[in-house]
Amino acid sequence: MDNKIPISVIVSVKNEELNLPDCLDKLKSFSEVIVVDSMSTDKTPEIVNSYNYQLVNFNWDGKFPKKRNWTLRNVELKNDWLLFLDADEILTQSFIDEIKTIITNTTHNSFWLNYNNFFMGKELKHGDKMKKLALFKKGYGEYEKIEEDSWSNLDMEIHEHPIIEGSAGTIVSPIIHNDYKGLEHYISKHNAYSSWEAKRYLSLQSNNLDNFTKRQKIKYTLINTGLLPFIYFFYSYFIKLGIFDGKSGYYLAKYKANYFFQIQTKIKELKTK
Repeated sequence: MDNKIPISVIVSVKNEELNLPDCLDKLKSFSEVIVVDSMSTDKTPEIVNSYNYQLVNFNWDGKFPKKRNWTLRNVELKNDWLLFLDADEILTQSFIDEIKTIITNTTHNSFWLNYNNFFMGKELKHGDKMKKLALFKKGYGEYEKIEEDSWSNLDMEIHEHPIIEGSAGTIVSPIIHNDYKGLEHYISKHNAYSSWEAKRYLSLQSNNLDNFTKRQKIKYTLINTGLLPFIYFFYSYFIKLGIFDGKSGYYLAKYKANYFFQIQTKIKELKTK
């Protein structure tokens, strides 16, 4: 155990029997792995138990806190450093080696993580790369609180950003993001996300954006102009060279642009109600 990396890895799941094995396979180097499960009805619990990792059940009551903040507040975490993962995120050996070295000698309280995305079975080398602030010290903050008791049906912090005291660094080595559930699941998931984003946008009208990241501020500013779908596609496909990822790069840029189009039109619909 003394040779294990002193990071508590928290994997948030619900019905993830397809993605979970590849994710858990890469976590053997860590001293603590906790899988927080939203009452899965597939083989997710059995898979977790086969790895002898801790399984914690989470049943959301529709109010704050959601899954990750609930874990921070209610689950005993033995390490100072916490790494939050989704089941479709797979650690690379270079990432593991880098964080093992960095956390022992850093003044940062959090780190931005980089992801290499797979879409429709192909690894994308270009386009709009995903980044998350998903590695941070316990006790220095949590995910932002959004007043959504009356309208949200998402039990986990999907777009909520961690607000962490102190400076943030960056882990250069990537994590693999590869969802094995296919396009039907991708479309259904982002349909739910766009509904949430539209409702959140309207709830923000009386609030400021001080705690938002630069990316969040740009997104919410452009939504109001009606130009976000076009600007995103042009940025991801041409400026960020998604065009060199072939058909998969084009499809992902189109799907993401359509996601922002859904948000904009759902906002318009909600305003008429």
